Amino acid sequence: MKQIHFVLQGKGGVGKSFVAALLAQYLKSTGNEVHCYDTDPVNQTFSRYKKLKVEIVKILTEHKSIDVNNVSKFDALIEDLLEKDGVAVIDNGAATFVPLMSYIRESGVIELLKESGVDVVVHVPLQAGQGIKDTVQGLLEVLGTLQTNVVVWFNHYWGRIELNNSPVFEQSNVYKENSDRITAVIELENYNPDTFGKDIQEMTTAHLTFDEVQQSAQFKLMPKQRLKKVQRDVFNQLAQKTFFERIMENPNGVKS
Repeated sequence: MKQIHFVLQGKGGVGKSFVAALLAQYLKSTGNEVHCYDTDPVNQTFSRYKKLKVEIVKILTEHKSIDVNNVSKFDALIEDLLEKDGVAVIDNGAATFVPLMSYIRESGVIELLKESGVDVVVHVPLQAGQGIKDTVQGLLEVLGTLQTNVVVWFNHYWGRIELNNSPVFEQSNVYKENSDRITAVIELENYNPDTFGKDIQEMTTAHLTFDEVQQSAQFKLMPKQRLKKVQRDVFNQLAQKTFFERIMENPNGVKS
């Protein structure tokens, strides 16, 4: 395994599964073998993308905590990832945010993965409007708990995101105080809701990938064209990020 991408946020309904699906599709498009996992115990949206072959991992006990007695399911997942080639995308639900963060920190998961030669990247979506405070708090918890690279996703679906009354994230206190850890910012644009917004909603409701949309009779010519533009906008941003360079050199992370 070359890289593991965790998608984490303590607030629900901010686009975590959409981010996970975008990541998985981009990584597949670059020739990587991608292993996808959904650990959300409530809304297993990521697992509904059949094309991505997402595996459901139930990591919570009946008491809503991660079972660390003997070999837990998350222990088994980490061991499985270390044995596989390629890259992984793990979508985590809001309900498991706090216990999973605690488990990763207490068990030294990040250190283990890094010592095994695996790059760990945590992706955190931010939401505008009433969700901005909660999502920024989730970002701060990730930065304060996990010592690894963090990618911030600005989901502008609910409006433009501004911090400290500035649309430039790099001028915010959050960025200035954590610039050594925040390795990239990805923008999900606030497209016209009557055209792009409707197309994206139809695609995500059907849990289709961009490739499936292009092959589907459900979508007419112009919706396909608009979604192709959305794909291009996101993929072009990801292609510019240096944290992907290592896996591009050896796409499937095959051990030598």
